[in-house]
Amino acid sequence: MGTLVTLHLPPGSPIAEQPWVITFGSLDETEDWEPIVCGPYEHRHALALARAVVIDDDLMAVVEPMLPLNGVEAIRKEIDLVRDAAEDPGTEDSEPLVAQEYPDAPPEPDEVLAGWRRIAGRLTA
Repeated sequence: MGTLVTLHLPPGSPIAEQPWVITFGSLDETEDWEPIVCGPYEHRHALALARAVVIDDDLMAVVEPMLPLNGVEAIRKEIDLVRDAAEDPGTEDSEPLVAQEYPDAPPEPDEVLAGWRRIAGRLTA
């Protein structure tokens, strides 16, 4: 059985609406291959696909959001926001962690394609 690593999101987090990618890599140090990055996917699709792949294999899957930023200034602004938040620990919420719901079955290919259409619609709106 492999390992799935992801962010813990509070219920209703807007980050869940971002496109998500999955990075698959080896858990075994003796295997020498480059990790692969797959996506973008909708959050629930990414979790379900990653879980289905690592459940029977010694792989690590890291599921994380993408930030579709449209230029250098947008990227710098996001970096500044993250740096500012790290310097001021008093601004973070300290809500208790709530168990996340993980989908049982991975989506079918047509469901993934529908998800890509929704992602493309959000990114181009």
